[in-house]
Amino acid sequence: MKKLIIAWAAMMAFIVSAGAEDYPSRAITMIVPFAAGGPTDVLARIMAEGMRPSLGQNVLVENVTGAAGSIAVGKAVRAAPDGYTLSIGHWSTHVINGAIYKLPYDLLTDLAPISLLASNPQLIVANNTVPATDLKSLIAWIKANPDTVAAGTAGPGSASHIGGIYFQQFSGTHFLFVPYRGTAPAMQDLIGGRIQLLLDQSSNSLPQVRNKQIKAFAVTSKTRLAAAPDIPTVDEAGLPGFYISVWQALWAPKDTPKPIIAKLNAAVQVALADPAVRKRLADLGQDIPPREQQTPEALHAYQKAEIEKWWPIVKAANIKLD
Repeated sequence: MKKLIIAWAAMMAFIVSAGAEDYPSRAITMIVPFAAGGPTDVLARIMAEGMRPSLGQNVLVENVTGAAGSIAVGKAVRAAPDGYTLSIGHWSTHVINGAIYKLPYDLLTDLAPISLLASNPQLIVANNTVPATDLKSLIAWIKANPDTVAAGTAGPGSASHIGGIYFQQFSGTHFLFVPYRGTAPAMQDLIGGRIQLLLDQSSNSLPQVRNKQIKAFAVTSKTRLAAAPDIPTVDEAGLPGFYISVWQALWAPKDTPKPIIAKLNAAVQVALADPAVRKRLADLGQDIPPREQQTPEALHAYQKAEIEKWWPIVKAANIKLD
């Protein structure tokens, strides 16, 4: 019996190894948990293009919206662990959602980490009809109009929602939240004047700021953005210590063979080292992690630490799922 078990295990190892050697033999799908045109979608398309030469296959982007990204992550969790379905997401979808939703999956054990991709702070932005000229006057204006100021979010627990909640706490303000299926449609309404405020990833807001379609009041980091050095930090603008950085990463379903994870990780590292990719991400205000932080092990440790840090904070905020 023991010999049969050993033989079976050896056969399975051979099958997995052979499958990994042939991988990938067809297109790979990267599930994006937000609407097309948003910051995660843009990053996904940049990475899909950057990974294609190394993998020798197309990487297709599939947008699956709803429940602040938890529906998309669930779809990836249930996919076959063969390397042909990937889950791209960020601090909100793969950390914060676990503190808000009763998820039918475990964010740490039901996904296999591939690599951290990039991170970027948020921008505090408003539509051009808002009369404030700097962050201090924006806060004063919100305090004077608490029942008429509306901020867009990508749904309960999204980065834009959590950012808005912490902005209220730090600034002592109150305003309404309007949920969308992503920050891309929220941005459309901000430009159109249907909402007044948005705490948005810099990668999504910078193009509109540059085109003067909206105005930026501060960046939620200790240093100014290299891509937008004229935007002050929150410390400089009068809200010291209000730091938020939204990191993005890539996962596969659990039990995906390690040789396949290794191939995907190598493709990510090649893409992130490409000068053209690095320039596109830098232009969007995205920071690329150093090489030692681009390993599956580093992503797992970072995600675990973020869960331990943020879950108690988010649960204490008592976020309601409207």
